[in-house]
Amino acid sequence: MHCPFCRNSDSRVIDSRTSDDGASIRRRRQCPKCGGRFNTLESASLMVIKRSGVIEAFSRDKVVTGVRKACQGRPVTDTDLAKLAQNVEESLRQSGSSQFDANDIGLAVLPHLRTLDEVAYLRFASVYQGFDSLDDFEAAIADLRQTTSES
Repeated sequence: MHCPFCRNSDSRVIDSRTSDDGASIRRRRQCPKCGGRFNTLESASLMVIKRSGVIEAFSRDKVVTGVRKACQGRPVTDTDLAKLAQNVEESLRQSGSSQFDANDIGLAVLPHLRTLDEVAYLRFASVYQGFDSLDDFEAAIADLRQTTSES
């Protein structure tokens, strides 16, 4: 870590604290050369492996954009979508892996979307679970009805 004041390539960690959500670490550092103190924020990045093989950083905004299409015309707010994207990211982080296929992220959205809006869930599931026929929709609807009646 380079000192932002004198550009020295060495620094010493004085204090480390985990963020409230546990996803990042705040470190207080001091430069041994100039004595300047500064903070760093370190977090583990999640990477997405696209169908084309390209690897890019996970983006909550992309999750929101994809889910927003399924929620079009439904009573779902931007706040609801932001919470859903946060919940998806948290569930991915809890898995312990740092790289995910794009399709796996779509599948990780499904349980969160199911509790948010059932119609949007069906729209989204039809893409990520590869519905091929009306039978697939009927099976998904029957599953939704069964779990709704059990609740």
